[in-house]
Amino acid sequence: MLRVGLTGDLGSGKSTVAAMLAARGAVVLSSDEAAREMMQPGESIYNAIVAQFGSEVVATDGTLDRRKLAQLAFDPASPRVAELNTIVHPAVLAEQAKQVAAFAATDKIVVVESALIFSTYGQTVAQRFDRIVLVVASEARKISRFVARVLAGRIPSAEERTALEADARRRLALQDTESHATECLVVRNDGSLGELEAQVESVWHELTAGTPPPSSISREF
Repeated sequence: MLRVGLTGDLGSGKSTVAAMLAARGAVVLSSDEAAREMMQPGESIYNAIVAQFGSEVVATDGTLDRRKLAQLAFDPASPRVAELNTIVHPAVLAEQAKQVAAFAATDKIVVVESALIFSTYGQTVAQRFDRIVLVVASEARKISRFVARVLAGRIPSAEERTALEADARRRLALQDTESHATECLVVRNDGSLGELEAQVESVWHELTAGTPPPSSISREF
């Protein structure tokens, strides 16, 4: 088994890269999906979040209002993202470790997709992963992708677009994944989908080559 961490800031396109790696045979484990499942009503994380943030983060159907929760967590006047991370991260890390361990006796390439690999795993990154793939993009591209994802094809008012762009900038200001580029295989996602596909193919070749990683594995494709 080769353990690969896949990371990148908000809007970098790491989920697209994850899908391309999966199409090539990788086992992809998404931190977001794991967290989402563990935030369902009745789960311990759900109960802890409601206790910490209050009933205003509960939607009318009883599920978590993730947008409201994000607004509270990333509120520029009084950010509470550290509180949310303290609840979510330990449980998600434990679940990920269990999922990765299930492939220990195989020859699979297991990719853990997470925006917070460096901030969450800290000093244990080198023990948990054999390689790290970092997806980077310009700030303008990242903001544009975030806004498009939230809107999901809907045409916003000028005020709403401005608010979403400001929200993206606030979130990006709390992320520093690109400062770790020297430790990673770097994929630049500012071009076309075809250009991204070509870079992922090069990364896949690197991951399947069977050679041990050098002391400094930074390489941009």
